[in-house]
Amino acid sequence: MEQLSIVEKRGANYILFELTGSCNSYNIDELQNRVFEEIKTSNVVLDLSQISHIDSTGVGMLFAAFNDSLESGKKLYLMNMSFNAMNTVKETGFLEAFNVIQSVTEVQ
Repeated sequence: MEQLSIVEKRGANYILFELTGSCNSYNIDELQNRVFEEIKTSNVVLDLSQISHIDSTGVGMLFAAFNDSLESGKKLYLMNMSFNAMNTVKETGFLEAFNVIQSVTEVQ
């Protein structure tokens, strides 16, 4: 089973999580805990360029984090989505609801 690697970087007005691997029900706990904690006080950017697979649990976490960001007055950004990540999120029909960016310079 492919693991999920998380590298954290901080910017002036955001925290960036660079993700590599598969985002699924078996390995989502650490990412979920970190994102939900940070979204309370900071904008969160998820770099999805190296995501090979995302399942329904991963997509559910994205929606929950997006909702938490609205409640906290912060933003969740999905950056550089891989082909697989883009297709999975697009299949939900809610791609337009997310803040999709190509660079951290777009974080507001």
